[in-house]
Amino acid sequence: MTDSPFLSHPFDDDKLREECGIFGVTGVTDAANFVALGLHALQHRGQEAGGIVTYTQETGFNSARRFGYVRDTFTSAKLMETLPGSLGIGHVRYSTSGSKGQTQIRDVQPLFAEFAMGGCAIAHNGNLTNADALKRELIERGSIFQSSSDTECIIHLMARSIQKNIPERIKDALRRVEGAFSVIAMTRSKLIGVRDPLGVRPLMLGKIGEGFALASETCAFDIIGAEFLREIEPGEMVIITEDGIESFFPFERMEPRFCIFEHVYFSRPDSVIGGRSVYETRRQIGVELAREAPVEADLVCPVPDSGTPAAIGYSQESGIPYAMGIIRNQYMGRTFIEPTEHIRNMGVRLKLNVNRALIKGKRVVLVDDSVVRGTTSRKIKEMIVDAGAKEVHFRIASPPTKWPCFYGVDTPEQDKLLASTMSEDEMRLHLGVTSIKFISLDGLYRACGEDGGRHVLTPQFCDACFSGEYPVRPADMIDRGFKVKKSA
Repeated sequence: MTDSPFLSHPFDDDKLREECGIFGVTGVTDAANFVALGLHALQHRGQEAGGIVTYTQETGFNSARRFGYVRDTFTSAKLMETLPGSLGIGHVRYSTSGSKGQTQIRDVQPLFAEFAMGGCAIAHNGNLTNADALKRELIERGSIFQSSSDTECIIHLMARSIQKNIPERIKDALRRVEGAFSVIAMTRSKLIGVRDPLGVRPLMLGKIGEGFALASETCAFDIIGAEFLREIEPGEMVIITEDGIESFFPFERMEPRFCIFEHVYFSRPDSVIGGRSVYETRRQIGVELAREAPVEADLVCPVPDSGTPAAIGYSQESGIPYAMGIIRNQYMGRTFIEPTEHIRNMGVRLKLNVNRALIKGKRVVLVDDSVVRGTTSRKIKEMIVDAGAKEVHFRIASPPTKWPCFYGVDTPEQDKLLASTMSEDEMRLHLGVTSIKFISLDGLYRACGEDGGRHVLTPQFCDACFSGEYPVRPADMIDRGFKVKKSA
């Protein structure tokens, strides 16, 4: 997590973090305002910085990049007036690659470049697993990098392509990269969306009036009143102009491996993925968890807010009453800066508080989406015990997180992942809870609509953070000494 003081939020650092959210729109008046709204809906995917690029014939390409929340930066009428046009794209960032903790404005997307055939802006969600090797090659051939972002590799690969137009140069560039990518790009007249052949990261297509929109999630369409049309397919490229939409498949076809953690945590619960409500999938995870890990208890309580749908499902299936045993302080934003070490050591209490009258003397089931380092889980347990709980049972709505992600998710080093160094019983003792149980990988697959569970030979999702089976070889990390369990 970034250490930027204006984004300090020390008690959210025990979660996996998505790298970014992307949004684009064309065929609307004041596109920048629509982009800002779309990015606001995608703020959960990146809170470090954001950027918007638009185009008009009169002013050319217009760009604004800022640190901080969309609501704090792209709400100024004066700023938005500098972004005219009916075509625009945007990006919200949480750094995984590049200079983590010391992001500079040059790292903030969308990135922009002028080519012989015109300008192009690019916003990228994901991570290129061969970026180090590509960067070394490009620098040796004379490229000069301006940022620490792996996305800049795409710009330089485009610059070296011999193709005659920008969409073809984008195809050329993306055929050279490995890893996970959903890309939204724009030229003077085109909005372009591309998804990697495995479809690891999401990308959605919507319609607004006579125009169209692309977004990481469907919730971004809701805020601007757009109609969700469909998902961009794995390996698909769409080019949207005033004449309509063209679709291409420029990559070798592969079996899709969508990130299963989008269902567990990353996506907003009001989004739709694969034709399924994210909320309903998370509720069903709770149902499966109750079937796999029942316990005698008095209350089922979510760890807010990410554990709420699964806790509801667990309560419904188990018959144990659901209750808000932990209350979230809605007014502790990311701008909160602890004035003293004493206050800082209050830890999670600054954000969460226990409903003591409800908890005292009760056997409590706490439902959370995941356990990463275990630091926050331990603090929450202590709060529940201090409030007089008789027993504390953790039920986790994902399998044990044992492996780092290299496809656009900020993951601690493997030895910092609690489940990679401890057995389930060791975690129970370390956290000091009465019991702890995780949903099985098969149970998670069933909750996501795969009735037969996980196919061992050809998994339906990317579940590398749980299984260690990486669908794309993390070449850069292997070069740095990382030992993979298995790679496709």
